[in-house]
Amino acid sequence: MTSTTGWGRKISAYWRLMRFDKPIGIFLLLWPALWALWMAGQGRPSVGVVVVFVLGTAIMRAAGCVINDYADRDFDPHVERTHTRPIASGEVSAKEALILFAILCLTAFALVLTMNAFTIGLSIPGAFLAATYPFTKRFTQLPQAYLGIAFGWAVPMAFAAELNEIPSVAWIVYAATILWALIYDTMYAIVDRDDDLKIGVKSTAILFGRLDREIIGGLQLTMLGLLFIAGREAGLAWIYNVGLLVASFLFIYQQILIHHYDRAKCFKAFLNNHWFGAIVFLGLALDYLLRT
Repeated sequence: MTSTTGWGRKISAYWRLMRFDKPIGIFLLLWPALWALWMAGQGRPSVGVVVVFVLGTAIMRAAGCVINDYADRDFDPHVERTHTRPIASGEVSAKEALILFAILCLTAFALVLTMNAFTIGLSIPGAFLAATYPFTKRFTQLPQAYLGIAFGWAVPMAFAAELNEIPSVAWIVYAATILWALIYDTMYAIVDRDDDLKIGVKSTAILFGRLDREIIGGLQLTMLGLLFIAGREAGLAWIYNVGLLVASFLFIYQQILIHHYDRAKCFKAFLNNHWFGAIVFLGLALDYLLRT
């Protein structure tokens, strides 16, 4: 009984380390990949490719969380929001975390091997970006931008998987995805700003300072503009644009939430980005669906 309980606790710790108990991160990474797949497939992407990208996104997000907590193992015990994480609390050792990270990366790579050679080649820099992101907060004030570069890499990969090439519209969507990570992860970083200042961790929330709301607003407008341009490049029409309009009201709502820097409301604004991504995808998918 003790052994079974011990294994149950260990599995629970691994599950939480991979953040499968908090799937919001999966959705934030998955929506841009789905935008890209639907654009590349003209509303009818290959089912097999969609399955690979959905599974791959979930696995690579889990891998990213594991390596993030490994990188932050000396910082997390001193931060209010993170001191109970499995590595910080001693439930999982650093060695176990690295083994789990390797297993997840190999599993994701096995999925990529079912794609064309171009996509397989693109997965290598993608894995490097994902593995190195957690360490950037020690060296740059823009780790949120690097996060967007790393996890937005699914966008060019999605176009490559569907078309065996990366058209110009892919890079527009990729740029919008990078800005989106800057937006939602800065909201997330506002929650930790006081703790990060004490322990010396860098973030855009610290870099932007008291201009953070204004800069986030500018990024939101720029992202919407890029998505509008991407829609025109992809031949999308009014239904897609209506989706962007509806999604823009969520950005306004997020600005209201972060206005007074309340931690709970800033975190709620971060979570709300899931619905932004979902509405953009809904408009995109309906645009293709209703024209056929």
